[in-house]
This record gives sequence, C-alpha cells and structure tokens, in this order.
Amino acid sequence: MEKTPLPADEDGRMMADTQSDAQLLDGNGSSLGTAMEPARDAWASKIQYLLAQVGFSVGLGNVWRFPYLCHQNGGGAFLLLYVLLLAVVGVPLFFLELAAGQCIRQGSIGVWKHISPKLAGIGYSSCVVCFFVALYYNVIIAWSLFYLGSSFQSPLPWEQCPEPIHNRTVNECTNSSPTTYFWFRKALDITDTINETGQLNSVMTICLLAAWTAVCLAMIKGIKSSGKVLYFSSIFPYVVLLCFLIRGLMLDGASEGIIHMIYPKLEIWGSVQVWRQAATQVFFALGLGFGSVIAYSSYNPLRNNCHRDALMVSFINFFTSILATLVVFAVLGFRAKTKAMECVTRNLALLSGISSGEFELNHLLNWTNISTPDSVMLEEYRNWFLHHRSSVPVNVTDCDPEEEMNKGVEGTGLAFIAFTEAMSLFPASPFWSALFFLMLLNLGLSTMLGTMQGILTPLTDNFKRLMRHKTALTVCSCVVGFVIGLVFTQRCGNYFVTMFDDYSATLPLIIVVIFETFSVSWVYGADRFLDDIENMLQWRPPVVYKYLWKYICLLAMIGLLGASVLQMILKRPTYTAWNHSTASKGKLDYPQWALVVLSLLIIFASLPVPLGYLHTLLKNKLGQGPETGRRRETDVEREDYMKCNTMEPDSASTLKPLDEEVGEEPHRNSFRALGSEQYKLLPQREETEDGEETTGM
Repeated sequence: MEKTPLPADEDGRMMADTQSDAQLLDGNGSSLGTAMEPARDAWASKIQYLLAQVGFSVGLGNVWRFPYLCHQNGGGAFLLLYVLLLAVVGVPLFFLELAAGQCIRQGSIGVWKHISPKLAGIGYSSCVVCFFVALYYNVIIAWSLFYLGSSFQSPLPWEQCPEPIHNRTVNECTNSSPTTYFWFRKALDITDTINETGQLNSVMTICLLAAWTAVCLAMIKGIKSSGKVLYFSSIFPYVVLLCFLIRGLMLDGASEGIIHMIYPKLEIWGSVQVWRQAATQVFFALGLGFGSVIAYSSYNPLRNNCHRDALMVSFINFFTSILATLVVFAVLGFRAKTKAMECVTRNLALLSGISSGEFELNHLLNWTNISTPDSVMLEEYRNWFLHHRSSVPVNVTDCDPEEEMNKGVEGTGLAFIAFTEAMSLFPASPFWSALFFLMLLNLGLSTMLGTMQGILTPLTDNFKRLMRHKTALTVCSCVVGFVIGLVFTQRCGNYFVTMFDDYSATLPLIIVVIFETFSVSWVYGADRFLDDIENMLQWRPPVVYKYLWKYICLLAMIGLLGASVLQMILKRPTYTAWNHSTASKGKLDYPQWALVVLSLLIIFASLPVPLGYLHTLLKNKLGQGPETGRRRETDVEREDYMKCNTMEPDSASTLKPLDEEVGEEPHRNSFRALGSEQYKLLPQREETEDGEETTGM
C-alpha cells in the first residue's frame, strides 16, 4: 500500500531537527544554515570495512569462551544448537544493526534518536556498556603484553618453580604447578579475597599504560588510522591459528582431544541453562547492542550490500570459533596425554618398589619391563588399574586424560594456565609462546578499537563541538579509561575484572537489543524498515526477516533476559578466589559492598533507556505554550516515525575518502532541499472531530 506523505509544517521543517549534525543544503550543495561542519570519514575500501567488522566481532571469547562452552555442553550437540540460534536470532539482529547504521548513517545515539527522540536512551546505554567493557578489556590486553614480554626467555619463566631459597621450596608452586604459580603470584600477585583492596601491581600498571597508549595511537585519527591497523590485527590471528592447528595435529593426543570436543551429547538440548549459554554466546560473538556494528556500518556507501556483509561476517565469526576450538582441544589433548603419562610413570615407580613376595606384580601387570615406563601404553595401564586396583597394596591412581581436559579450560584459566603449560612442552617453546600472546594481543586490540568506536562515533555525531575536536576527545577518553582502569591493576584487580565481565554488560546489552528490535519491528514498522532497505539496496530482502524481527528474535531476547535475571535471583553471585596458603582455587560469595557495586553497574548501564524516554516527554510538555500546543502535539506524533535518509542517488559525492582532506564538499549526512520529490515521508496520526485517531493511510 502506498504511504500518504505527511503534510509539511508552515516553515517547511520536516526531518532536520532529528539529525543533530545535519545541515540543509540547496540543490547545488551550498549551505542554507550554519557554517559547514567537518565531513564524516568513509572507509577507504570494502576490505577495510569487513576487516573492521570481523576484527570487532572475533575477539578473545572465540578463543577461550566458545571452546569451554562447547566442551561443557555436549560437544557436537552444542555446535548444532549454536548454529540454529545463530541462523534464526544472530544473523537477523546483526543485519538489523548493519542496515540501520548504513541507512541513517549515524552512531548508535543518532540512529535511535532519528527513529524517535524518545529512543535516544538506547544509544546512550550502548555507549555506557562500551565504556564499562573497554575498562576491563584493556586490562586483558595488558596481561597479554606482560606474557608476550616474558616469552623472550629460555627457558620460559613458567616452565619450572623458582629455585629454593635457603633450602626451602616455594610451597605455593609445588602444591599447584609452575604455570599456575606464575599466573597468580608473578603476574597478578593476587590477594586471597576481593576485600583486600588498595595496593597497585606496578608491573601491570605499566602494561595497562602501554595498552591504552596503543589504543590511543590507533584511534587518534578515527577510522583513517584504525582502519590501517586492522589490516594486521585482524588477519594475523588467523595465520597464528592455522600454524597452531598444523602443529597441534602432529602432537600425541591431539586426535583424542578433538574427539572429546565433537562427541555429541544430545540430551543437553533439554537443559534451559544450555540454551541460555548458547544464546548468550551468539549474542556476544556478533557484538550486538554495543553500537560498534552500527558505528562501523555508518561509514559505508549508501548502496553497500549490508545483507551480504551480515551473512559473511557471521560465517567468518563461526568459522573462527570452530578453528579456535580445534586448536584449543588439539593442544589440550596433547597436554592431557602428557600429564596422564607422567601419572603412569609415578605409579609404576611406586609399583616397582614392591617386593615380589608381597605382590605378584608381573603376573598382574603382564608387562615385560616395568622399569621402562615409556614402553607402557596408557590404555594398558588403565585397563590393568580397572581390574586390579582393589588388590594393589600401594596408593596408585587412575590416570584419566579426561580429568586433565577438564582442568582450567575457561577464560583466563585456558589462556594463561592450561594453554601456556601445553606450549611449555613444545620444542622451541619461547617461539610458540610469543606467537600465541601476540595473537591474543591483536585479537584484543581489534575488538578494543571497535568498542572505542562504539563510544566515540555516537558522541561526535550527536554533539557538534565534539566532532570539531575528535582528536582531543579520543585522547581524553583514553586518559580517563587508564585512570579508572587502575582499579583492575590492584592486587585484587582480577576479581574486579570478573565482576565487570559477568555483570556490567550482559543484562544491559540484552535490554538494549530488546528495545532495538522492538523499535524497528513495532514502533517504526518492519515493513517500513524493509522498504527503506529496498530503497537503499535496490532489492528487497526476504520477507522472513519481518517475522524473525517481530516475533522470533524479540521473544528469544525476552526469554534470554528472563533466564538471566532468574539465575541472578536464584543463585547468589560468587567469584573464584585464589588461596595462597592451600595453593588452590575456591568459590566465594561477593561481600555486600561488591553486590552494591555490581548492581550499580547494571543500573547505570540500563538507566539511559527510561531516562531518555522521560526526558523527551518532559521536554515536549514543558515546551508547549498556548499558541504552539496543537502544533507540538503534531510534531511529537511525527517524531515517532522518521524516515531513514535513503534518497541520495550517489553516496560517493557526499562521502569524504579517508586519503583526502576535508574540502568544500557537502556534509556526508546533509539533506537535499526538502520537497515531495526528494523524500517520501511517512503517515502521521491525525485526530478526527470525534476524537478518534487515524494514520492517514
């Protein structure tokens, strides 16, 4: 059905007020308003843009979070569940954000403010979450820098325990392992609880300063500088993963590790917790709700095929997760096999000390030479132990590689303990260690650049003064991030990283995406949004997206929000603490003050959504006067249904290439002269004489 255009105001204003940085131009491009604002940059090439999207979405979670979830939740069955949720929830929502950013060509604040000023709080919530994530994410980059610097030693400092001092060994190391000791004591110098605050870790403070300096230099000129950095930081991790995969497949135990990973356990599909974890991983893997996807796509040419981009980036992201999982389980399988054989060697040493009068050893073992443990197969020992363990007079144990596979396979425990220990067993271990942590550094940096773009782009688009001082804004943001980030370089800083990672982003981002989906599919209208995409791409996406956005995605996100809130209510928040006296990890409840902090994190990140709505209502109400009341009501109704800026025939004329200086060309987001031949506006609600509303369709 053809949409009836809205009547223009008496002074001809229609959409200019909804774009904070836009100017009205006449047909020749000359300014009709205030002085010319600096033009927004554009991507130098399509490859640069794709590398930016891939670099942001493919992060550390693909390397240490996805393999853990796959292992804990049924292996191949979890992969099938993940693919299902990626297809019906992840890709449609990712396409929605790409299309919105490219259509309206603003950051997250401008996009939702353009659809309706009442929705501007969605963009501000995205900025707050990006800021919280940037604070702790750069600390992980600092840890990678520390380990990278420590890798240029032979032997590696975490290969063995420190030398005994005055004939006294370091019990914390001997009771755990060299890699565990190095992580908790040498790298973090961690306290026993989160309550022991105040003392800074000087080494990590210096590394954090270096990390923020690197981010600042990469972002100093916006996407002009960060785009060039992404050529290396987005591609290099794939080179490293392929090298590790080839090397890992040649290791003893790699095949057992991969089989352990892909073995399907279909019964897990009946667990609500597994569905929640799979949906959360899809959600974070694509970077939904951060505003970074919108920010990156807003620099695209108008006719760019964002639908193909959504499918391509989603596939690359999933492929990377699979590749990283294969690498992780190949290496962990080798580590588990090595640890199991060390266990066999210890047990055989115990058995060899038994006199033949006490125990018919050779009869039970049936091994030709017990004095050479290398000749004993792991399967042979485990079969013997299964049948004869009750008759053995000494305390020998089963040597199960499965138990080793389950130790330290999540998050930092995977990267800085388990994987680090496995690499120390490689020949030329310093080379592989440096390669691995350089990969982590680049994965973290590319994601960090996208996170910062999710903060800076909306602010510069929405505030003219900040646009004119983008360099100063970038430097100030990094300085503030470093100062606040000192919280994480305390000796108890790792516990704060865990708190921010678990609570500062999950619930707020789910709320943001729920409002995004509702705003596009119900407030603005899914059919209308598809019309905009059709005008932009010159072809109409499949109608299935309409139903996915309106029902499947929205209900899935509401269900994910309910499951997450329910888990927080039923299970008191805890954190994993390191006890130096027992050299072991344990779960501790957060103290009351920490519960207040994590609650404030969730509230501060979610609060802009209702505040933005209330601010617009109050602003409209206070702005009404006796003479303008009726007209204000009409404007408010119109604000709820703003048309995307998709009527430019050639975006190249308004995009400023990165390699060119700002000249006299019109602003990239500027509007053409207003008129019915330039814009197809949307229906406004009107009241009939009897008080009923009509849309004018």
